[in-house]
Amino acid sequence: MMVIAYILFFLSAGLIVYSYALYPILLQILAKNKKLNQEYWDKHDDALPFVLIFCSAYNEQSVIAEKIKSVFNSSYPGNKIRFYIGSDNSTDRTNEIIEAKAEENKRIIFRKFEGRNGKSNILNAMLNSAQEKLSEWDNSVIVMTDANVMFSPDTIYHLAKHFKNPRIGQVGANIVNKGVKEDGISFQEKSYIQRENKIKFYEGIIWGSMMGAFGACHAIRPNCWKTIPPNFLMEDFYLSMNVLSLNLKAIKEMQAVCYEDVSNEVSEEVKRKTRIQAGNFQNLKAYYPLLLRFNAVSFCFFSHKVIRWFGPLLILFLFISNLLLVNENSFFRLTLIIQFLLLLSPLFDWMLKKTGIHFRMLRFIAYFYMMNFALLKGMIMFFKGIKTNVWQSTQRNV
Repeated sequence: MMVIAYILFFLSAGLIVYSYALYPILLQILAKNKKLNQEYWDKHDDALPFVLIFCSAYNEQSVIAEKIKSVFNSSYPGNKIRFYIGSDNSTDRTNEIIEAKAEENKRIIFRKFEGRNGKSNILNAMLNSAQEKLSEWDNSVIVMTDANVMFSPDTIYHLAKHFKNPRIGQVGANIVNKGVKEDGISFQEKSYIQRENKIKFYEGIIWGSMMGAFGACHAIRPNCWKTIPPNFLMEDFYLSMNVLSLNLKAIKEMQAVCYEDVSNEVSEEVKRKTRIQAGNFQNLKAYYPLLLRFNAVSFCFFSHKVIRWFGPLLILFLFISNLLLVNENSFFRLTLIIQFLLLLSPLFDWMLKKTGIHFRMLRFIAYFYMMNFALLKGMIMFFKGIKTNVWQSTQRNV
């Protein structure tokens, strides 16, 4: 029994440290002196492809006008941009705003949907329709984006330019967060996303195996598009893994900058990450064969994603095995005390916050454990069965 406890303790601790600390360091070392794809179109090349931008919107009246403006305030040739917007039965002024913009700009193709459908179903419907009607479909790049994500003038070009290389199947944008505040988790969330941006960039630059573009903004080849299964919650990762399953490369272009307001409320972020985790397990079920290829994709998939998805169980196993080993020696007594304190970090942070004290390092620790709590909820949500992919947008610091 004690042998099993020893193995469980050190294996759980080792996997957590490896995925969150050692794997990023390894990537940084391997990426040294490597360059991103060098086969790309010049900014003024007549061969630049059509860019078909797709966006699902639900009650986005506060941001949709600015979103449309950011898309067309672009250095990319205007005659090669089409912006498809699907309204998922919006009940505010979203439809009215888009209709007015579409009257002014015929490159906006607007479609209203009845009833709540969910982002994946909206994208499926719009892309399938576009594929049937557009003669330039094969000579195009698909960009998927969210309504609250604002483009910089060169975003579209830096996404599209890489598709000159026939081996590139997907390009992810660089998401830059705004709206950081001291009183919540926005700083911790921004720091996490910045770190993820770097990890994904390194994976792409080393092997072309970026583990999932952010759904906020990414581009793929039309022949990499695959109808998203019903009730799927993480369509961005599903499409990313489809690109890799086709033996094409997925990369991140750091110059393709987009801006997004960051979440500040713990409760909102817990809900979002619970949904993400349920979608993660949907994708694991769909793409687990990629783990059996024993190549760069399987290495990144396991190291960057799968270990983290099982992180809540690893934390639980670490604690239980520590309890069993507590009488073995002083080392295990010390680690058990440390684990108790770490698990209570959200409570400590909440108590300090009530007094107006915001200790960033403590909040980072609390953030880690709260997000793993959300991952555990998402895991349970998956095994209970997902009945719909319709969800309410996360409240952000707009």
